[in-house]
Amino acid sequence: MTITQLQYVLAVAEHQNFTKAAEKSFVTQPTLSMQIQKLEDELDILIFDRSKKPIQLTEIGQKIVNQARNIVNEADRIQDIVDQQKGFIGGEFKLGIIPTVTPTLLPMFLNNFIKKYTKVNLKIEELTTETIIEKLLDGHLDAAIAATPLENELIKKRVLYYEPFVGYINESHPLYKKKSLTIEDIDIDDMLLLDDGHCFKNSVINLCRVSNPVEKNGFQLESGSFETLIKLANEGLGMTLLPYLHTLDLKNNEEKFLRQFEDPKPAREISLIFHRSELKMQIIEVLQSTIAGIIKGAIAFQNVQIVSPLSNSK
Repeated sequence: MTITQLQYVLAVAEHQNFTKAAEKSFVTQPTLSMQIQKLEDELDILIFDRSKKPIQLTEIGQKIVNQARNIVNEADRIQDIVDQQKGFIGGEFKLGIIPTVTPTLLPMFLNNFIKKYTKVNLKIEELTTETIIEKLLDGHLDAAIAATPLENELIKKRVLYYEPFVGYINESHPLYKKKSLTIEDIDIDDMLLLDDGHCFKNSVINLCRVSNPVEKNGFQLESGSFETLIKLANEGLGMTLLPYLHTLDLKNNEEKFLRQFEDPKPAREISLIFHRSELKMQIIEVLQSTIAGIIKGAIAFQNVQIVSPLSNSK
């Protein structure tokens, strides 16, 4: 049994196709198939059910894949130890970011990071929190930037900043006359929300007073972007909540619609998260320090109350 054989098994398990797995592993399909067959013969079991399309793991195959992932990760750790000892910061690093953070945070730190750490090949994916957790646990991401806490003992976090919620309220709305908001002011039935899959929506639901859902103004809407919610609020079709950093990009004539919450301000915790057995800790360290150094000048709220991104139903 070799590490290479286990890597081939993991590739087929991921892609459910021998040809595609071979392409991703940079070997010919016959070579990959022969090595997996050799491993199956040695263990006297079938790892894959080749009669199914796409190819499926057998019951014992799933257990082997789980263990193979641990073995390959531990083998990679040897190179990681060497890199850390030499002070080398480089190589491929796969980073996930939730959609409600990407447009504000990414432009703030990306250019600075890639210029300073030229040997790091940063691969960034915009993903929902649920997908991020799956990919971290499967080893398909090295780290991610997401709202926390996540209540998953396999995932570690390093808090980057706390970002308050800010009310966005048109002058036709009853709350517009208030200089500041309290949590008691917020009613979920009067809220324009992001659609399912956004942890920001779940945080808002956890924050709001929840009553029986009703249609107001003859419609219900959940959007995938804050820009749409802002435009609808401008038309007097409801209020919305925005993450603080997003308010920094508003037009001058829209700033009058912002309403801060009274202390302690409800806020979301944004963290750099990674699997507890993560490799490449030297890259995580410099990524954290780069973001923390830049964000310090843009956001400095201390008296906040963290609202979990997990919905009440979980």
